[in-house]
Amino acid sequence: MRLLILAGAAALTACHAGPKVDNRDAQVNATAEAKAQATQPVELKAPDGVTVYGTYYPAAASRALILLFHQAGSSSGEYADIAPRLQRAGFAALAIDQRVGGNLYGANRTMAAYQGKTDYLGALPDLEAALAWGKAKRMPIVLWGSSYSASLVFLLANAADAKGSVKAVMAFSPGEYFSDRKMVEAAAAKVTVPVFVTSANTVEEEAEAKAIVTATRSTDRQQYIPRTGVHGSSTLNATKNPGGADENWNAVLAFLKRVFP
Repeated sequence: MRLLILAGAAALTACHAGPKVDNRDAQVNATAEAKAQATQPVELKAPDGVTVYGTYYPAAASRALILLFHQAGSSSGEYADIAPRLQRAGFAALAIDQRVGGNLYGANRTMAAYQGKTDYLGALPDLEAALAWGKAKRMPIVLWGSSYSASLVFLLANAADAKGSVKAVMAFSPGEYFSDRKMVEAAAAKVTVPVFVTSANTVEEEAEAKAIVTATRSTDRQQYIPRTGVHGSSTLNATKNPGGADENWNAVLAFLKRVFP
């Protein structure tokens, strides 16, 4: 009798077991999403014929396309950790190697192949090539610059190709880095789209950032002064800025999601 009772209890337990979960659909969806967001190599032609190398970070149902430009001594690798986080937030991104750079974050392919010599202003055609490529994607465009390229994005925002396509400008440590010490401020004075400017938390960088953002004609402009900030886009890199990267990311994403809800 006892054996019959135990067998019955086992059968009852089996009858009430939960349904078998099939994770295949979730796995397929995850694989498809990973493929959709896989990085893609890009080669562009600058207006003067120079080949510009870049990396595209696509995003499904992207809110906007962010064009990422690096600082001096650097390359598109400056955004190797930043661009994937932008992807996860719903933004596609293109990071390029400008002809003025270096190997701070990895090899700069454009600079390695480029035979000429140039100064910071001479890299503007590389940014123009990225803008022309971005326009073909038919998405709202954000210009994002770091250090000297944070100044160039204000010049780029005034280009004929930018009109109607560029919807925001983000500048990390902009300054008057060119021989004309008022060039960036003059360019900023023509910018009307939303603007986000930040810098290292030094008196000099904050003052330069303030002069530039104040010069804009935008009705939506923000100077974010970090409690812990470092120069350029590196302010978002936890290795370069372990004490402030997370907080600074919060400010960046809040701006982007407000402008592109």
